[in-house]
Amino acid sequence: MEPLTTLRDLQATLDYLATIQRELSNLPPDLAILDSRVKSTEKQIAEKTKALETAKAQIQVKAKELIQAQKDEDRARAAVKSTSQKVQYTAAIRELDEKERLKAAVSKPLKTLETTIQTLESTLSALEAQRIAAQAQFDELHSVFLDEHANQVEGRKQLLAKQATLEAKLTPAEVARFHRLANARQGKAVVVVENGACSGCNVKLRGPIFFQLKEGKTLITCESCGRTLFLP
Repeated sequence: MEPLTTLRDLQATLDYLATIQRELSNLPPDLAILDSRVKSTEKQIAEKTKALETAKAQIQVKAKELIQAQKDEDRARAAVKSTSQKVQYTAAIRELDEKERLKAAVSKPLKTLETTIQTLESTLSALEAQRIAAQAQFDELHSVFLDEHANQVEGRKQLLAKQATLEAKLTPAEVARFHRLANARQGKAVVVVENGACSGCNVKLRGPIFFQLKEGKTLITCESCGRTLFLP
């Protein structure tokens, strides 16, 4: 059955790829330290960027509030200037004092936000410089590391090409299902049946399922874990 053969080959290819990837991911201490530093800096950059975006959104709100507060103060000040009667003048002064207090209450957090944004932008600039420097060091040493593991690098290249060829023989739905299962089942989407059970989850196959598997007329999946099954 052609789809099953292709799926088995695809599973074997991904198994070999996983082995090579583990070897290439096993970095020496100096590289591992640099890699950790780059990732840590990237995480800090992401956190500071999010904080900056939040502060900028808040400052836009406060800026609008300040514009409105300034308009209210200007109207109150104009009312004071245009009032001649003592009682009305006293009320207008109170109103102006209130509007001035409201404007000051808006201005203070606005200034705080402006300072926060400046600090965050400065911090982000410094972090980005650190990230670039660490990434450059990592890339230089990693290039040497990959040269020392040229066989694995070439093997990965060939396996990726084989993976693409095999996936081209399957329908998009079959490819999507394979990778969905592989991601959910520790990299194993296609497994052999051993002693009448799925070797992926060790659940025994029911008689009718086992019979259909022996017939080989259609793809059979484990009723428990969903993996595609084949006989040894």
